[in-house]
Amino acid sequence: MTSTPPVPPGPSPLLVVDAANVVGSVPDGWWKDRHGAAERLRDRLPVYAEEGVAGRQGPVEVVLVVEGAAKKVESVPGVRVVAASGSGDDRIVEVVATREPAGRDCVVVTADRELRRRVEAYGAECVGPRTVRD
Repeated sequence: MTSTPPVPPGPSPLLVVDAANVVGSVPDGWWKDRHGAAERLRDRLPVYAEEGVAGRQGPVEVVLVVEGAAKKVESVPGVRVVAASGSGDDRIVEVVATREPAGRDCVVVTADRELRRRVEAYGAECVGPRTVRD
C-alpha cells in the first residue's frame, strides 16, 4: 500500500482590520485620542493572529490599516500596521487586491458598506467590528 505525501499547508488567511471603522464603532471617547485608541485596538489583535478568527484557524496574518492621527502607530509581533497616506479605505482595497498569493483567503473587518462592496469584488469576505472588539 502506497501512502500519499501530506499536502503542504497553504498560506495563512489574511485578516485586514479597518482601524478607523472598528475604533469608531463604540462611543468610548476614542475621538479624544485617536492614536491611543488605534494602539489599544492593535494590542488586542495578536490573539487573533494565533487563534484565528471568523471561522479560520490560526495562524492568521493580521494587517491593521490606520489613517489620519493614527498613522504613526507601529507594528507589534503578530500585527503588521499599514499606514494610509490618503484614504484608509483605498489602502485597504489595495492590500486586499495585491495580496499574495492571488486568491489567498482574506477577511476584512469593517462595517463600511461601500468598502465591503469594494473588497468583496476582490474575493474578500467581510465581518463586522464586533468580530475583534471586546
